[in-house]
Amino acid sequence: MHTIQQQAQSEQLFNAAKLVMPGGVNSPVRAFGSVGGNPRFLRRAQGAYVYDVDDCRYVDLVGSWGPAIAGHAHPQVIKAVSDTAVDGISFGACCPLETQLAEIIVDALPSIDMVRFVNSGTEATMSALRLARAATGRTKTLKFLGGYHGHVDSLLVAAGSGAATFGSPDSAGVPEAFANTTLLAPYNDLQAVSQVLDQQGTDVAAIIVEPIAGNMGYVEPQDDFLLGLRSLCDKHGSLLIFDEVMTGFRTAWGGFQNICGVRPDLTCLGKVIGGGMPVAAYAGSAELMKQVSPLGQVYQAGTLSGNPVGMAAGISTLGLCREPGFYESLTAKSKRLTEGLADAANQAGIAIQTGYTGGMVGLAFSTKRVCNFDDARACNHELFARFFHAMLDHSVWLPPSSYEAMFVSAAHDDDAIDAVLVAASKSFAKVSS
Repeated sequence: MHTIQQQAQSEQLFNAAKLVMPGGVNSPVRAFGSVGGNPRFLRRAQGAYVYDVDDCRYVDLVGSWGPAIAGHAHPQVIKAVSDTAVDGISFGACCPLETQLAEIIVDALPSIDMVRFVNSGTEATMSALRLARAATGRTKTLKFLGGYHGHVDSLLVAAGSGAATFGSPDSAGVPEAFANTTLLAPYNDLQAVSQVLDQQGTDVAAIIVEPIAGNMGYVEPQDDFLLGLRSLCDKHGSLLIFDEVMTGFRTAWGGFQNICGVRPDLTCLGKVIGGGMPVAAYAGSAELMKQVSPLGQVYQAGTLSGNPVGMAAGISTLGLCREPGFYESLTAKSKRLTEGLADAANQAGIAIQTGYTGGMVGLAFSTKRVCNFDDARACNHELFARFFHAMLDHSVWLPPSSYEAMFVSAAHDDDAIDAVLVAASKSFAKVSS
């Protein structure tokens, strides 16, 4: 069990970081604001584990927030990155690896003919919305309460994830005119979506949705939800955008759209397709994507977009994902983890909800299934915070917010999952007393 003395270097580094970076972090959720205490600073990661600067090892269920699907520092990915970096990190010009990764993505997703690479999920969603507005000649977007699609100005309205963690769903600095272009509906509520579109559908360029919400916890779509969105978009002439930055190649080969059978007009990807490097993309039919510059009038550019090192990491990672049985094995690991967590909580008399798809896992301290943002906000976040620290003390690295999904990798073997379940049993018992 880790002691306060073992956290000395992390505390020193955090104090130094706060002098030169806002809150001492470069992404708000890292500050532990939702769970309390000071963040641990990590030195390295390997396989299913991360190691902090005080030489404490943790079983990692964050996975760099999703990209580390093969495990950290996989030898094949590291070799691809190092071999490519020898010839240059960034050219600011075309390179063959861009086409190779794009071909893999196009082959994996039937809804996609063309891909444009960017550097972050935020860039991908921002660019997809710009394209949707241009293609439809409309100005408004419909998103879902608690849905987080990066820190795009117009989408930081009723956002989950870090915004919810810090108790301020809307960001300062977003002009009201930008926010007014975004319409809202509860996740999993087709009737509400239909009502919004009946009233303002002629102005709605697109509906953007996480096919599995991962930023208000882990929230699965109800059986008819995504298919209903497709039908409503077709009826009202709006585009359907799947934000698969989190679910893409994480829940299944290609993404969740290959499981649910619903084809979006545009897809946003990230995380896994870069294997841990800053790589993302937006993609769709040739008809839509040919409206992007230089073929069309929708301007978007990026100096580091398609850089060779990022492309190499993505190609290598997707090669591992493509190996026979990869997703079956990943799903089995998630199943064993969630069933073990449920059993441990039940033995401690604590109500939790769990779920999983592929390597994406959910844990919510709730007496009922979480179906929308109201349900997510009603969860016992204080109990999660206590559980988080108990697990941290027992060498398990969880997301430091109850509004985040967890991630299992191919590197999580039986020993790693056993360690999590032993820690969970002790932690549930501690927080229930």
